[in-house]
Parts: sequence; C-alpha cells; structure tokens
Amino acid sequence: MRTTSWVGELWDRFVAWDPGLGRLRLAVAGALSMASALGVEFAIFSVAGAAAQTTLVATLLGSVVAMMGSMALLNEQGAGTKILTAAFFPVAIGVGILAGVAVGGHTDLMLAVFVAVMFVAVFVRRFGVAFFFYGFMTWMGYFFAAFLKATMATVPTLLIAVGIGTAWVLLLSLTFMRTNPLRTLGHVVRAFDARARAVARAGADLLEDVVEGRRTERARRALRRQQDRLADVALLVEGWSGEPGALPEGWSGPALRRRLIDAHQGVDTIAAAALALADGDRGTAREALRLLDRLARHDDAAAARLARNLTSAPEHWPARHLAVATLEFVELAASRSVPPPAAAEVDEFEPAVSLAMGNLPGSASVAADVPARGGRWNPLARVDLTTRQAVQVAVAGALAIVLGRELDTTRYYWAVIAAFVMFAGTATRSESFIKGVNRVVGTLVGLFASIWLADLTSGSTALVLITIVASMFFGFYLLQVSYVYMIFFVTIMVGQLYTVLHQFSDGLLVLRLEETAVGALAGFVVALVVLPLSTRDTVRTARDGVLTALAELLDAASQCLAGECSPAGLDARSRGLDDRVRGLALVAKPLTRPLVWRNSPSRTRHRLTLYAALAGHARALTVALRRPGPRQDAERAAQASRSLAAAATELTAATPGRREPAAERPLADADAALFDGGCTPEDLASDPVRLPLIHLQHLLCELAEPGEPLSPRPLPTAAVAL
Repeated sequence: MRTTSWVGELWDRFVAWDPGLGRLRLAVAGALSMASALGVEFAIFSVAGAAAQTTLVATLLGSVVAMMGSMALLNEQGAGTKILTAAFFPVAIGVGILAGVAVGGHTDLMLAVFVAVMFVAVFVRRFGVAFFFYGFMTWMGYFFAAFLKATMATVPTLLIAVGIGTAWVLLLSLTFMRTNPLRTLGHVVRAFDARARAVARAGADLLEDVVEGRRTERARRALRRQQDRLADVALLVEGWSGEPGALPEGWSGPALRRRLIDAHQGVDTIAAAALALADGDRGTAREALRLLDRLARHDDAAAARLARNLTSAPEHWPARHLAVATLEFVELAASRSVPPPAAAEVDEFEPAVSLAMGNLPGSASVAADVPARGGRWNPLARVDLTTRQAVQVAVAGALAIVLGRELDTTRYYWAVIAAFVMFAGTATRSESFIKGVNRVVGTLVGLFASIWLADLTSGSTALVLITIVASMFFGFYLLQVSYVYMIFFVTIMVGQLYTVLHQFSDGLLVLRLEETAVGALAGFVVALVVLPLSTRDTVRTARDGVLTALAELLDAASQCLAGECSPAGLDARSRGLDDRVRGLALVAKPLTRPLVWRNSPSRTRHRLTLYAALAGHARALTVALRRPGPRQDAERAAQASRSLAAAATELTAATPGRREPAAERPLADADAALFDGGCTPEDLASDPVRLPLIHLQHLLCELAEPGEPLSPRPLPTAAVAL
C-alpha cells in the first residue's frame, strides 16, 4: 500500500492513458528506425561514392522500409519469426519496383497497373498481419519506381537500399526494440490498477459535485467513460496473457483472468455505489468522497479504515456496498499470492480476445462476416471483407487519379494516397467518411504549422532532421488517439522534406490539401456506392453477438446452478462477452454522432450503456457462482437463468423499427422464477446469485421494448447500488 504524490498521480494517468506503453513503444520504434536508417543509408552510399541524387533516393527508400518494418516486427515474438517476416520485405518491395520500372514511360499503362497494385496490396491482407505490410510495401515500391522514373539500371541500387533498411530494422528489433512479453504484461496490469484508481477518482469528482451542489451530468458521463476504459484494459490483459513467456512464474492465464475479474467486479460495484450515493444525502456523500479520494491516491490503508466506518450503517445500502467493495479491492490489490487453480482448468489457455499488432482488434474483426448492401442484384456483395475493400480501393484509386490529374498532372498521387488509406483500419462507410474528414482536417491544420516551421528551420539541416524525426514520433504516438494527429505531423514532415529539397512553397502545400480533399471525396463516394457496408447492419450483427454471448453464459450458469458443471468455465465466457460489448461500442461509435441520417445519438449512447451494464451484471453473476457457500433456492435461480438466456436469444431476432415488444414470454418466466418464491426484498438483495439475475432481467426488459420498457418489478431497495 502506498500514497502517491502529484508526481505519482501524473504517472498513474500516463500509464492509464497508454496501457502497456504500446503507443510509446510504437513511436520510439518508428522514429528510431527511421532516424537511424537515414544515417546508416547515407553513410553507406556516401562512402560508396554514389551520386547525390542516388544517395538521396536510396536513403529515403531505405528509411521508409525501416520505419514500416519496425511496425511489422514490433510485436512479433521469437528471433526466427522476426527473421522470416523481415526476409520478405525486399521481396515485396522488389516486386513493386520491378513492376514500376516495367511500365515506366507509358503513362496510361502505368496508371492502370497502379490501380491493379492497389487491389493486390489490399487483397493480400487476408493472409495475416505481415501481409498487411507486404502489400503496403509492394504499393510503395511501385510508387517509388513509377513516379521517380526509375530504370532497370537503378534497380540494383534501390534493392541494396531496401536490403540495408531491412537488415538494420531487423537488427534493431532483435536488440533495442525487442518486445518483452513479461514486462509488457506487467505494464498492462499496472495500467489496469491505474484505470481502477481513475474510476475511483471519477466517483470522487461526482460526489464532490454533489457536496458542492453542482450539476452532475458531466461527472456521471466521465465515470461511465472511465468504466469503459477499465474494461478495455482488462481485455488487453486477457490478450497479452496468451503470449508465450508473458505470465510470471507460478501464474496461469486462468488464474490471472480470475483475479482481474474479481477486481473488475469490485470496481464496478464502487462505481455503481457512487452513482447511487449521488442521489442521496450530502453527509453520506461527503464520507464516501473522502474514501474514494484516498483510494484514488493509493492510500489503501486510509481507504480501508474509512470503509470499515461506513459499514457501521447497514441501513444505508449504497454506502455499505461501497465499503464492502472497497475492502475487497484493497485486499486484491495488496495480495501477491497466486490464486489456487480451479479443478476444471486445463494446461492450454485460450484468451477470449486475440490481439492485433499488440493491441485490441479494430472494427474489421466485427464486420468481417457482414454482407454489403445490394446483395439481391450484386454478386460481389457477399465477398469477404478484404476482397470487398480491395475492389473499393481499386475503384477509389482510379477515381482519385482522374480527379487528381485535373488539379495537377504530376502530384495527383496525393489524391491516390488519400483514397488508398481511407480503407485501412476501417470497415463501414461511416468509418471511411470519418477517416477521410480527419485526413483533410489534419492536412489543413498541418499546412499552417508547416508554413510556420519552414521559416524557423530554413537553412538548418539539423533542425529540419530533428523536426522530421519528432513529427514521426508524435504522429505514431498519437495515432491511436486520433488519425487527425497523425496526418497533422505527416504534413509537417512533408513540408520539411520539401524544405531540404529546396522545393517548399505555400502553393505546394495548398495543392496537397486540395489533392487530399479530392482523394477523400473519391474514397467516400466509393464507400457509399461501391459495395457499401452499412454501419447499422454492422451494429445489428455486433448486437446479436453480444446477446448470443450473454445467452451462452446464462445457459452455462444455469448448468452450474444445477450442479452439472464447474463455474470456473464462466470466466472465459464473461471476458468473451466483454469483448463483444467492446466491438459493439466500436462499430456503433459513428452513430453516437449526428453524422448519420435518421439517427438519434442520445438513444444510441443510452443503449450502449445498457449493453455495457449487461456485461457488468453477467460478470457479477460469474463471480458469485465461483464463491463457496449455500445457494438460496438454486433451482429457481437456474430456471430464471435459462429463461433469461431464452429471452436474449429471442432478442437477436427482433427487427429494428418494430412496434411490439420482444421476448415477453421468457422475460415473464424469469420474473416468476425470481420473485414468486416467497422471498422478501431483503432476501433477494442479500442473494449474490439472484441479484445480478434481477438486474439482467430489468435490462433485457428495457432492450425488449421499442418504446417504453416492459414493466419489471421494482428492484429491492438494497440492490439499488449494485
């Protein structure tokens, strides 16, 4: 137990903002690889006596290969895997270079092949993460060769530069940039604790508003946002737990998962109690504020002492729930013992979430099986995601070439690049539109910064190089925060490059903005018209995934209550449900903004809150079933769990825009099983198994009704804070 100073709290916020320090590692790897490769390439070609123009082109190509290779190799595990992945860098970029040289001097043929290369670059992504980079390198090799008018005589020099860049980044990835899974998992677990403290801090801020008599809407939203962030980092721990060599000695994946689920449930209870206390009297809120402030500051001893004081008022249920949850969390945070293995655990650990380049997967993992619109008349509508995006990229690239050449016959490739990247990391047409807008905004703001910096760095090569490397660092570091930041710093870097080449002008940067806007427009038109993937269709698929995962968990819970299986297997199902809810929130994000026609952002946000609450109460049920002790009327609880599973399954068939409520019969059966057994409200509130089932029934009733929710029986007073 420790008390943090303001420095400690600042470090907590940094760790929570960058779980596992993944952003920092990516930024350092990208900037270090690019900067050092520039020096290595320049030194080698200068010593070899190459011409200035040849040295410049080779140095740029090799440094770009090193930068991209650093991203491809950063989270690869094992020297053999890294070597095998890097071995194909020269192959991929060499194919692009040879294709570019082969069509040199034939403009129409060059443009046609450019479109074909874009199609192939996206199509090969189906074969794995490494092929994402291979495809991009092939595209980049073609770009270098075609637009720099390379000849067959220069191909060996270009390939030598690529080989040097590949060897250099491989050396860095095996030494300075080697990812240590054990250390990374430790950082992610540390981030979980930091985000748990951030939930406590948000709860304290909410209660401070109550005590001071201020409005609490913003503080309530901030608290829920911190809970969502905690769930994300819990899934990141889950994913890294499956990496070879990541777990500390004596620990197992299921044991770590169980420990974090218990802690996660404790933090959720703390947040729920804070929300309930915000509607109570100021005196109790003031005491709870002191407790949460101590917990947020890592002063666990003081927090535990204040919690024990709150337990002396058993009639005030929110305060009592806060106290008990705080004591449980403090005990878990202080414990360093390895949890005993459950009887049903096996040696093989399968994480409930798979990582993508060390991070949680993006929307493409949710949209992979969603068909595009127009399936009745278009046979291509049901092709897989990568094929569909390859077609879209090819069409968008061709349109960008036509429109871009109308603006400028030499630098239209900026429009092509803008169209190309719109389909990287996106799945639906709304996401593509948002990415295109972000690219234009980042370019526009970066344009003003580039003009200002060009005056400061003009005539100083050292300042230019420092600005370029710093731009790449901050671009990579802030990429996951917003694509706008990445493009902002890329625009600055481009301006600095033209300063070095003595080609910088305000008009050139304005042309880049215009070409970028044209490319974004081409990409959006294609995303809207050519095999469009509807955001609403994707959200419905993700919603069905959430409800199906919930139904499977509730079915398994009913079997556990009937004594037919061990509750240890529910942990993985609970984490799987968390991942489904995260995917739903990810693809529904465009619907939380007033960007989509006939959409209600407030309603979307509210329903996302309900689905997140489903996962939270399912987690509470999982924890309750694992804890020993007699069950109160386990047979009726099992019946309620089966009925709720049936209700969740029926809701997957509910069509949007319906006017009748869905799943009325199973929800009524669950209501009867939960409330008609002669139990008093106090008995229900003290039953850790039936209480989350009651909450789940209330949530499913609200989701089942298109207008006002079905009328479930009121929650027991003692359950309000859970």
